[in-house]
Amino acid sequence: MEKVLLTGIAGGQGRLVARRLLEGFEVCGVDRVPWEGRPRGVTVHQVDLRKKKFEDVVRTEQPTAIVHMGFIRHFRTDPRLRHDVNVRGTKQLLDHCIHYGVQKLVVLSSGYVYGAFPENPYNMDEDHPLSASRSYPEIRDLVEVDTLATAFIWKYPHIRTCVLRPVNILGYYVQSMIGEYLRQPRVPTMMGFDPMMQFIHEEDICEAIALALAHGLQGVFNVVGPGAVPLHTAIRETGGRAVPLPEPLVRPLFDRLFRLGLWPYPAGAIDFLKYPVTLDGSRFVEATGFKPLFGLQEIFQSVRRE
Repeated sequence: MEKVLLTGIAGGQGRLVARRLLEGFEVCGVDRVPWEGRPRGVTVHQVDLRKKKFEDVVRTEQPTAIVHMGFIRHFRTDPRLRHDVNVRGTKQLLDHCIHYGVQKLVVLSSGYVYGAFPENPYNMDEDHPLSASRSYPEIRDLVEVDTLATAFIWKYPHIRTCVLRPVNILGYYVQSMIGEYLRQPRVPTMMGFDPMMQFIHEEDICEAIALALAHGLQGVFNVVGPGAVPLHTAIRETGGRAVPLPEPLVRPLFDRLFRLGLWPYPAGAIDFLKYPVTLDGSRFVEATGFKPLFGLQEIFQSVRRE
């Protein structure tokens, strides 16, 4: 069997992907934290992507493919560390792919890289510019990672590289900003705004990654779920109560609280509560036949507060 190495294997999404890929691949992985109780047959190395030990893992394991999910996506750590782990760690990984004969690479990016703006068209395709850092500088590292991986596709075409940009991921195990936001009993919204939002189940992301590997995809692909709903509908269906707030008062307040470490989201995240970021996923469907297994009701139920 092909051997797949997963970065970020001990995280919620990483564990799900590992279990899914065990059906058809030999699986190993790396993470900065251990995975207690991992399935039999899964080898986990506790290393940092930026260190020499990670290169040693790639050289000794000799994976046919790598799935790169080992990012810091939350804001609870020093921003300089987050940027270094995400950007320099990715650069190191790409170098190792070149030097150690990796044949396939899947990078799990995010639909957030497009940015939330009033001029956004509905159903943006993969050619839409990555503009998130214009209004949301705290995630410029994720934009840089996506840009690095996209350039890698064309510079090293002999390595089948695929960048996946999923919509909002929800589920019981995955830790995502949108999940934390919707799990609040009282959910702040921006007064006068109710953007359309897309969601996908954590298990469907596992299936998308498995399909990308099986098909040896090369290129950039949006990955979307079963449909779009207004934000207020998502809040209601996950058991929360929307609390509309005036943006002129909220933005400076959130910015101050975030800088003091008392609020988990930067002020730039507010734009995603105002403007739609809806993606066209037809390119991925045409390439793989992907069809989400989980409907919106099941997706919302996975994070619902009773």
